[in-house]
This record gives sequence, C-alpha cells and structure tokens, in this order.
Amino acid sequence: MSGTYPIKNKNTLEKFKNYYVNIHPNYRNYTMIVIGLNTAFRISDLLAMRWRDVWNNDMNCLRSHICLEEHKTGKKRTVPINKSAQRVLLAYRNSSDRTAPDNYLFPSMRNKALPLSRYQAYRIIKTAASACGLYEHISCHSLRKTFGYHAWKQGTPPAMLMELYNHSSYGITKRYLGIEQDEKDSVYMKIDL
Repeated sequence: MSGTYPIKNKNTLEKFKNYYVNIHPNYRNYTMIVIGLNTAFRISDLLAMRWRDVWNNDMNCLRSHICLEEHKTGKKRTVPINKSAQRVLLAYRNSSDRTAPDNYLFPSMRNKALPLSRYQAYRIIKTAASACGLYEHISCHSLRKTFGYHAWKQGTPPAMLMELYNHSSYGITKRYLGIEQDEKDSVYMKIDL
C-alpha cells in the first residue's frame, strides 16, 4: 500500500504522541497531534480551529463538542471532546498567552495572527514520526487514519467510520483502515471450526 499509513502499534503511537512532551517539549505541537488523533479532523480543518471552537468564554470552560463545517466537503461535523483531548486542551490553555476567542488554536510561530501552515504541521508530524522509527508513509493524514484504524480494531463497524469521516463510499473508508495481509491472516487463524 502506498500513500499515508496509520500508526498501528500502540507503543509506537504513545512514543509518537509524547515526542513533544518528553523529547522536544512544545505544547502547541503536542496538542495538535493529540487533537488530530482524537477527532480525526482533516489537517486543514484542524489548523483553521480557533479558541472559540473549543472554549466557551461565557461559561469559562471547555465546550463539550467541536462543531465545524468541513472545508473539503462543506458538511457540518460535530465531535465530542473526549477525556484525552480535554486534558491536553486544558493544559495547553494554561500554558498559552494567546487564548482570545478569535486566536488560532495552533498559531504560526512567525506570525501569531496566522494559523500554523500545512507544511509546518507536516514537518512537526514527520519529526515526531522519525524519532519513533517511522520514516515512511507518515503525514498529517496519518492522524486521521490512525483514529480510524484504532476505532476499527476496538470494534467500531466500518459503516460507522464511514459516517464519522463523512466519506462518500465504503471503499474509501476501507482504504483508510490500512488492512494488511497479516491482519487478514489473523482472521483465518482465529477460526477453528
């Protein structure tokens, strides 16, 4: 399979996820990776997020859901903020001085009025991936694919993943899961009739 892969190994995923905490501390980068892994937003939607998308200023608390219109599809998508995302967003908010509602959640270092660029997000992800021994086929889209792969391994039906991703066909979702021969073999090996 060419293209982008999900990160399948849980230990490698933990190392990748925590690279910007343990090896090269940068809470913006860490938060971007964790939110990407836990929401499966496309990188363009992730980078366009502002603090108002995750923080309710009137109530002075995190929102329960992130509601966005997807740039690619134009469809509205509502994603709950799970415990991992909550923990990271709260810590990131406490460490940041740029949390006004209109500020980008992941600002550029050069110009804080702009979001992080797609290229810079790619470099951030590739750096963490390389440090974990993942040299090929890891990109921004790997965050989205990793979400789907692990949801599928935990028993989420592919039809539900298709709905969560807003995919137009089941075939697209199947490719996202990155099912390889060893996983197919394991299905046969578990059956002992």
